[in-house]
Amino acid sequence: MEIKIETGGLRLDKALSDLTELSRSLANEQIKSGQVLVNGQVKKAKYTVQEGDVVTYHVPEPEVLEYVAENLPLEIIYQDDDVAVVNKPQGMVVHPSAGHTSGTLVNALMYHIKDLSGINGVLRPGIVHRIDKDTSGLLMIAKNDEAHLALAQELKDKKSLRKYWAIVHGNLPNDRGVIEAPIGRSEKDRKKQAVTAKGKPAVTRFQVLERFGDYSLVELQLETGRTHQIRVHMAYIGHPVAGDEVYGPRKTLKGHGQFLHAKTLGFTHPRTGETMEFTSDIPDIFKETLEKLRNHQINRKQL
Repeated sequence: MEIKIETGGLRLDKALSDLTELSRSLANEQIKSGQVLVNGQVKKAKYTVQEGDVVTYHVPEPEVLEYVAENLPLEIIYQDDDVAVVNKPQGMVVHPSAGHTSGTLVNALMYHIKDLSGINGVLRPGIVHRIDKDTSGLLMIAKNDEAHLALAQELKDKKSLRKYWAIVHGNLPNDRGVIEAPIGRSEKDRKKQAVTAKGKPAVTRFQVLERFGDYSLVELQLETGRTHQIRVHMAYIGHPVAGDEVYGPRKTLKGHGQFLHAKTLGFTHPRTGETMEFTSDIPDIFKETLEKLRNHQINRKQL
């Protein structure tokens, strides 16, 4: 793979980790072993990249992962022969990857639900859509390939209902609104998403449910499902999700990551054509934080 440096000044290893999928340590390993070339020449990690430099690097082969069914606690909200709806706890990764081969939602699904669709391959059985590791809430699971195709098509056609609750920084000027801004991989940091003209269309609707001065409780409805969409869109309008270590400020609410919960999920049943709608309660840490914000608000008014 090769990249062209648009802004010079960074060390070669830092530029590689920021602008590609390589980690800093992997970038260093490749630089040391001579797999990284700058304008066709081997350079040291401390080399300062210049604007216009062409850097070639090696994309490592993905690891073949072995994984097993694990008896992990899993709240199954609904299931029949075709679909299931689960309430994913905060902190659980959805499917295995190089860094997380166990303890994932897929490991739990394999234990609790014996028949899962195979469309997404062995690593993602039944997984039609994802939510981030530190986001809690509802996910639909396909139990056969026909169901998987129908649910995936409905998501693509923007017909599924997906509503989230989030605590965000600041006091939004409007009670409701629509954020329409394309999202793609960040050009500054390849591990992040960003609003970028080169991105894919992304639409998020929001409604303020409660205001606490420095923070607001909002309901967000996804019309598209880009990676990190809500987190990127809310940061883009200056109201990042509280607790978000990637897109938010350092000074934020204490918790277990972002205060973002997939609260409502609706879809058309792939076999019966019936409209299905499910809701799940916010996690305890979310409830406790809302209570603290309400009490703080009351105390401020009394002063």
